[in-house]
Amino acid sequence: MEIMNIQPHKFLEALDQNLIKDSLIVDVREPHEWEFYHLDEAVLIPMQQFPHRLGELPEDKDIYLVCAHGVRSYHVAGFLRENGFDRVINIEGGMAAIGMLRGFQYD
Repeated sequence: MEIMNIQPHKFLEALDQNLIKDSLIVDVREPHEWEFYHLDEAVLIPMQQFPHRLGELPEDKDIYLVCAHGVRSYHVAGFLRENGFDRVINIEGGMAAIGMLRGFQYD
């Protein structure tokens, strides 16, 4: 089962051009990470909560997943694929890469 990935610059380009406005962007980090820096367009669902919150996710929309560096979001993408969600996309490099492209340092 292949996980779809998107490069952070391509994701931001699509976001800035409103090409993914009908999609869901989910940040899988922990609340303290979210408070430090997050995308306004995203919703927070920490990685460990996914098994209990699958019913909140649309099956008919693209779901973009982001974390700090792209590792947790990749694992969540695999979990979602195993549970019948076909339209999941991992944002490579996570918020660290997005922050660098937006001029914000995220460690």
